[in-house]
Amino acid sequence: MRLHALVFLCVLSAAALVACGGDSGADAPATESSSEQALSSSVPSPESSSSNSAPVSSSAEEKSSSAEVKSSSSEAPESSDTPASSSESAPASSDGDDGKCTDCDSFTAADPELTEKGGKGSVTVYGSTVVKETSLGGACNYGQTNIQYYAAIHVNVSPGDDKGPWDDGLACGGCVHVKARTPDGWKEVTVRITDKCPDANCGVDLGGAPAYDIMGNREGRYSGEWEFVSCEGVDGVWGDSTSIWVKDGASAYWSIIQVRNPKDMVKTISIYGVDTRDFYELEMVVGTENFWTVPQAVLQTDNRYRVVVKYRTGTDDEWHIKGSELAVGEANLYLHEHRE
Repeated sequence: MRLHALVFLCVLSAAALVACGGDSGADAPATESSSEQALSSSVPSPESSSSNSAPVSSSAEEKSSSAEVKSSSSEAPESSDTPASSSESAPASSDGDDGKCTDCDSFTAADPELTEKGGKGSVTVYGSTVVKETSLGGACNYGQTNIQYYAAIHVNVSPGDDKGPWDDGLACGGCVHVKARTPDGWKEVTVRITDKCPDANCGVDLGGAPAYDIMGNREGRYSGEWEFVSCEGVDGVWGDSTSIWVKDGASAYWSIIQVRNPKDMVKTISIYGVDTRDFYELEMVVGTENFWTVPQAVLQTDNRYRVVVKYRTGTDDEWHIKGSELAVGEANLYLHEHRE
């Protein structure tokens, strides 16, 4: 009995020690483990922390994005080549356009376009490119000329609107620098306007010699553009010396005149009295293109006059003549013979 009682007392003593936490050595591993958890919670591990994993993911996306940028930048030259190849079909005036084309003589007929200095559209031919004929004067009423480099210009933009540069004949005598697309690239030529186009889709209709320079023996409708320029110093556009020509049938009661081989298209013709203070601004004849009406008062006197012609460009020309000289039909009053 005493032995059992002693054992029972020992058991009770051990239980009391456990309940009071007296055996610190047994609890140490547990305390150490909880400290690790506390440290772990205050300093998240790279593997378990979502806040730390986000930059990793972001960096991966940046690398992916960077890879895409590099990929797109490496593809950039291919995409930048596209405009270069499409420029071959761009308008004639576009920068970097070499003017080369295929089936150049089969340009689709369309209304010409006006530009600040001229226009663009169809470049065609009338006359022979084999026999380089001279102009017969056309609608500008110049008659037979020695001009090989000549052309007709369009009357309309849209059919019947009269908005083209012909302008009832005011374009007569002016020069146009034309360039057109060919298989060899741009080809250019300068011509004098002596006629108007009959074709509704005409832009510039070249005589045989200038057409040959551009088209060779392959005549047709070409795509091109043109610009109005001065005729001064241009080979091939001069038929003779500059003159005032009096229309046949003129008399002391009626006379109309024109300027042949002008420096450029004529803007105005004015008559100033030398012996008097007379002044006349001539009017262009309606329906008879490229002629100007001379007042009867000038025709019926031998008084001296200065006839001043103003051009679209360049310096004026001035004749010194008697009024009655403008009443002689088919008189050709050369500038070099009527200067002071």
